[in-house]
Amino acid sequence: MVGQSRKWMILIATTWIQAFTGTNFDFSSYSSTLKSVLGISQLQLNYLSVASDMGKAFGWCSGVSLMCLPLWVVLFMAAFLGVFGFGVQWLVIKQVITLPYFLVFVLCLVAGCSICWFNTVCFVLCIRNFPTNRALALSLTISFNGVSAALYTLIANAINPDDETLYLFLNALVPLLASSLALVPILRQPPLQLLSTDTTSWDSFVFFVLNVLAVFTGLYLLLLNSLSSKASRARILLGGALILLLLPLCLPGIVCGRSWARRTVHTPAFCLEGPTFSSFDPVDFDQLHKELIGNDRNNNSSSVNPFSETNKEGLFGMIMEKGRLTVLGEEHPARLLVRRLDFWLYYVAYFCGGTIGLVYSNNLGQIAQSLGYYSQISAIVTLYSSFSFFGRLLSAAPDFMRGYVFTANCVYSVYKLASTSPAIVRLFACKLPLLKFDNLCRYILRTRDKLYFARTGWLAIAVVPTTIAFFLLAASGGEAALLASTAMIGLSSGFIFAAAVSITSELFGPNSVSVNHNILITNIPIGSFLYGLLAALVYDSNVKSSNQENLLEEAMVCMGRDCYQQTFIWWGCISLLGLISSLLLFLRTRLAYYGYQRNRSRTQVS
Repeated sequence: MVGQSRKWMILIATTWIQAFTGTNFDFSSYSSTLKSVLGISQLQLNYLSVASDMGKAFGWCSGVSLMCLPLWVVLFMAAFLGVFGFGVQWLVIKQVITLPYFLVFVLCLVAGCSICWFNTVCFVLCIRNFPTNRALALSLTISFNGVSAALYTLIANAINPDDETLYLFLNALVPLLASSLALVPILRQPPLQLLSTDTTSWDSFVFFVLNVLAVFTGLYLLLLNSLSSKASRARILLGGALILLLLPLCLPGIVCGRSWARRTVHTPAFCLEGPTFSSFDPVDFDQLHKELIGNDRNNNSSSVNPFSETNKEGLFGMIMEKGRLTVLGEEHPARLLVRRLDFWLYYVAYFCGGTIGLVYSNNLGQIAQSLGYYSQISAIVTLYSSFSFFGRLLSAAPDFMRGYVFTANCVYSVYKLASTSPAIVRLFACKLPLLKFDNLCRYILRTRDKLYFARTGWLAIAVVPTTIAFFLLAASGGEAALLASTAMIGLSSGFIFAAAVSITSELFGPNSVSVNHNILITNIPIGSFLYGLLAALVYDSNVKSSNQENLLEEAMVCMGRDCYQQTFIWWGCISLLGLISSLLLFLRTRLAYYGYQRNRSRTQVS
């Protein structure tokens, strides 16, 4: 049980790392200041944004490093990359030193590497310590990456609300402090243990509680962040946020207390968990069980085969059938990964769905400024970050949907228990004469898998808000449209960022995820360059008056809806392509997901 306590400490440490290292959301908060100090155009500023995202192209180095170095060494390598990359940029903005544009570009690149290395460490920690509930662990910890902007805003306002350059200083210092706090749990990682059904169910319940606490934390930061304009209020709100982040520390004590209670209080006569249910196994009931499973299998096969038979001809049929994945979790080394059509559909879906949302966040500073909301940039960035947080939490929806399967299995087990007691059977027959337990069980076994929805299907649904938001921005330049669209894009991209790690693990193998996922996110710097270049060219072409060029010293500033309207139309069409690609990926992988879920459910019941 000590190992169980340690793994929860690992999870808490991982949430701290993610909460204080989501520095990729902060670029918009200081981009206008950086543009003014360097005296550069929007196109040149876009290149700096690309450099920050380009660090993800070298994320595979962190996966390779983990094969050779201890995990804590890679963690501190990420921290010191951030200290150097963000710290020197802060000195440039404070005009303590002067650097040429090329060196600032390199600093942004180094800072981007830091973010990616932190993420890789967190992914590996979750997968190693929660092999059964890895998706729940990943979605929970990755979600806290979305509260970084709100936390940094509170910290900056608590120190000095008037100093906009504090963001960069905090980006350099805070991740190093968070890594130091997380060092002890990481060094004391428990050995891998096989978990019982009871322990797995308990873990799922704990994750549910943690998600509820995370939602409360996100609402706290979202709703009260606007009150932090004064230093005194910001310090109080920051104290409350830190308390919420520290609350999960109660988990190890709860785990140990539960273990003690089970050893000293519980007795077999009152234990209604897995082992007790499995002890009731009459022959007649086994026959009914096999009959229901057989019917369920026949129903599923009859609903799947017609699709396969009617779509084998033509281009669409070839796309659907050729080389499709049939099982989940099969390990794919890099050379096999890049030959999979499923991977490239996944790549395009991420490229045109999640990455474009990240590029939007990088341009939020200039978008808000061009629409006349420059004074609200911090609030808008916090809005995007907060809804990204909620989107990341929602990425656990496929796993909580399995709660229905768990409930169905519990009802099924209750029927097993009741069928062995004549007194209970007579009681139910007297009170509920119309209730037929066999029909109820047939319905449960028939519907439990159909209600399960493949994670790739959730990915397709997640792209929809981004498409709607960009066309809404193109149609209206009002404040309400800006806020609503920012929230939608944050929610959508946050879901994709968090769900992608689990999807990569499920489709292409959990042991290869540290390398494979970093191959996937090479689309981020490519998208950042292409989408940002498009936005910058449209922006610079709409700088109509030379008088506007001096609003931010030597930097060119565009004002009005025209600065980004055409960009929003293009981005909306690109996200529509991502939606189509994600739908194709869902159609190709849904049978593998459903097959996995059927096998999982049958194992739980038997």
